[in-house]
Amino acid sequence: MSDSVATPPRSEPAPPKKKRSVLDVLRGLRQPKVAVMLALGFSSGLPFLLTANTFGYWLRDEGTSLKAIGFISWVGFAYAFKVYWSPLVDRMDIPLFGRLGRRRGWMLFCQLLVAVGLLAMSFFGVKAGLGVIGAFALLVAFASATQDIAIDAWRIEAASDSDEVGMLTSAAQLGYRIALLVTDAAIIAAAERVGWSLSYVAMAVLMTIGVVATFFAFEPQRADEVLHAKPPLWSRRGLVDALIGPFVDFFRKHKSTGLVILLMVALYRLPDFIMGPMYNPYYHDLGISKDTVALVRGSFGLVATFLGLGAAGLTVLRIGMMPTLVVGLILEGLGTAAFALLALHAGDVMFAAVMSLDAFAQAFAGVALVTYMSSLTSLGYTATQYAMLSSTYALLGKFLKGFSGVAIDAMTPTYGLIGSYATAFIATGLTAIPPLLLIALLWRMHGRTGSAQA
Repeated sequence: MSDSVATPPRSEPAPPKKKRSVLDVLRGLRQPKVAVMLALGFSSGLPFLLTANTFGYWLRDEGTSLKAIGFISWVGFAYAFKVYWSPLVDRMDIPLFGRLGRRRGWMLFCQLLVAVGLLAMSFFGVKAGLGVIGAFALLVAFASATQDIAIDAWRIEAASDSDEVGMLTSAAQLGYRIALLVTDAAIIAAAERVGWSLSYVAMAVLMTIGVVATFFAFEPQRADEVLHAKPPLWSRRGLVDALIGPFVDFFRKHKSTGLVILLMVALYRLPDFIMGPMYNPYYHDLGISKDTVALVRGSFGLVATFLGLGAAGLTVLRIGMMPTLVVGLILEGLGTAAFALLALHAGDVMFAAVMSLDAFAQAFAGVALVTYMSSLTSLGYTATQYAMLSSTYALLGKFLKGFSGVAIDAMTPTYGLIGSYATAFIATGLTAIPPLLLIALLWRMHGRTGSAQA
């Protein structure tokens, strides 16, 4: 790897890219890889809440304290730390499973590991102790985070151009959001009838959707050609390139703007993350039934999610990437703060309205951020660079949400339990302001074109 990069000769600007027609987009959606991406997105999203918010609901039903629920949510740090083992996923075939190819081999191995972890959580349950069920939750989170590394790399590498990256990103986000609805609505309704343990068994079975998709996926050839041209991982040059190369390449491309990008990404999802473990305990303490939560999430929430995904994709095409990030962040802040309204009136109409706004905001912001981060990666370092970016956006939020229960407990003597929830949701909504300022700075650095490049 060269220590310097020659300055390319000045050339005429490339002609503007022709926009795809609606017919072109519809034809693209018929590609098999879009369906595969939809299923892989589902597989990626399924384990997430099962070790986070939904897990917290199960623990609260068993009488676990808010403080303990907040701290056990730290198993989600696996998603924040995945950058540290992402070079292995980028550069090493996993034994036996590697016969399917590097990306598919890692996907299949991790999907099976997630299913085993969920079955273990179901078998041992809360009665075995928080340490035991927490350990298996950590296994699920670790396997899920590793699966995400491989799936995100496949999503970017399987696309033939930037338009397809956006198309596959939308498909992945749609599958991911459907999985969140299943693990945030259907499982709650099931738990009301058959209990949490059997509900988790059903979730383990649903991981077969990802397994089937992995067998139907293809191994991206253009990425293979770049990776095979690199020195072997076990050589000195190969090890240095795997561990350091992705970061050198990132900052060589983005220079000082790269630091601002990472800081903005780190703060962008705070409105969604910080109160994450407290949503379901909040509904529990408000007296909202599991059936009501499941019904609203599976109806109003589902429609709002689809609308958010579509609106984000359309907004990127119409007004550009940076303005879309701004809109997504404003929606995030408002969606989170709106939960404070339930402390005043937790009726069905208010609950449906708040949940719909939140579902729309999360879907919109998710597509905006994932599309932006995907545009920042380089072929040959895809898995590690995207893992770096996604770890960056998860790290601070995962850390802070561990204290959400402590914060509410601390405010309860002053504001009461429900008043403390409301205060925390409003304060969390205000965390959208710092990243909003950073986006304004990045927009100025990029130029008012919406380009992801500095």
